[in-house]
This record gives sequence, structure tokens and C-alpha cells, in this order.
Amino acid sequence: MLRLRNKSAELGLPRTIVRRDSGSWALQNALERRGLGPVAGVDEAGRGACAGPLVVAACVLRAGESRRFDGLTDSKLLTARAREHWFETVRESAVEYRVVSLAPSEVDSLGVHVANLEGMRRAVAGLDLHPGYVLTDGFRVEGLGAPSVAVRKGDRAAGCVAAASVLAKVSRDRMMEELHVSFPGYGFDVHKGYSTARHSEALRLHGPTTHHRWSYSNVVESALAHGMRSPRGDSSKPGLFDAFDQAVMDNGGTTIGHPWTDQ
Repeated sequence: MLRLRNKSAELGLPRTIVRRDSGSWALQNALERRGLGPVAGVDEAGRGACAGPLVVAACVLRAGESRRFDGLTDSKLLTARAREHWFETVRESAVEYRVVSLAPSEVDSLGVHVANLEGMRRAVAGLDLHPGYVLTDGFRVEGLGAPSVAVRKGDRAAGCVAAASVLAKVSRDRMMEELHVSFPGYGFDVHKGYSTARHSEALRLHGPTTHHRWSYSNVVESALAHGMRSPRGDSSKPGLFDAFDQAVMDNGGTTIGHPWTDQ
């Protein structure tokens, strides 16, 4: 069972208990019943990529519309076609949503984790409808401007987090497909900036672009091999992050390493 103790106790509300097997809307519905809505879900895409932006989305779904979103789950578990379907459905049906993008230069400057937290704050702050409660995927985020709770594998446990996951993932994929037009030799349309074998080979042959994250060790290694210097004037500790390190993977992945392949 998942128990919401922190803010409920502070507000003098009865302790809310949600059973893990009670469905992806149980947590949101429990919060709504306690007068803590509207509930926003937040998730990101591109945390583990070594190229391209980090994209974060916040989304509020209308309570009681679980049937409309039956089948919506973690974007990494959906096919590309299913993600496109849910992307359009969420945009049409959501009460409110916001998608923000942090450029590779900002990821380098702040560090991937801090950039991720900052993106979540910006996404929530950008909602026209102020949420009464925020659900985040995997870890707690301070400074959201509303009470919040971290939900383990939130993009599978809460419908609004799954919706944010899809918004962030599809938005970022489209950005990477546009980037492919300018840099066709890297295969951004296929691997979306993750360190697949094809991407690693492109880095070996051509070196990194300005759209790569120069604070990632594999990018630094490639740049050194090509005699290239970082274009960042404010990069935080180049080489600090390992694109193959599970610690910087996107939250909730079921695969060790990168869930997207060249296939």
C-alpha cells in the first residue's frame, strides 16, 4: 500500500491509503476526494541521452475520465504508433498541460539531475491551472509551488504521470527528427540521441555537434579524438556523466541501459 502521510497530516486530513492493485487512477482519485485536486503529473524524456534537449511535461487530467485513457501507460512501454495516438488524445482531452525543453547547453551547465528538477518546476509553473497536488515520477522535487509526492514508477501507477510521459517523449522525438534533417549522418531520427551502437559509431567518425551534451564522458572522449574543444563557456565538469550509467537513465525503464535500439 502507498500511504500519503506528509501533506495530509499537515492539513489535518485523514490518512489516505491507496492499494497498489487499485489501478492507475486510484492515487489521483484519492487526492481529489480529499480536496487536494486538481492533480498534475510530471515526467521527463531524454534524461539518459547524450544529445538533444531534456524535455519535461506537466499534465492535469480530468478526474473520472479513466475509461477515456484506458491503455495509457509509461511511454517507454508503448509502440511509436500508440504513443502518437495517446499524444493527440492527451492534448485534446487534458484539462491543462505544459511542455518545456532544456537545451543541451543548459544540461551541461546545471548537470542532468539539476536540469531535470528545474524542468519539472518550469513545467508546473507554466500550467495556467494551479495544481492542488503534484505527482512526480520516481523522486521528490522541491519548489513545485504545490504539495507533491514522488511515486515509484509513477508513469505506470498514475494516469496523469503517464500522460506527461507521453507528452514529453513524443515532443522530444519530434525535435530529434527535426535535428536529423540538419545532421543526417548521426541517425538522430532513429536513436533520438541515446548512445546506441549507431550513434557511437557516428561520434567516432564525425565527432560531436553543438547539440551533444559536452558534460557526458562519451562525448568528451569523441571530441578529444577529433581535436575538438567544447563550445560551452559554462560547462559543469566535462565528462562527469556517463551516458551508459544507469544513474542517468530515464526513470522507470525496464531495460538495463537504453530501451531504444537501432532496430
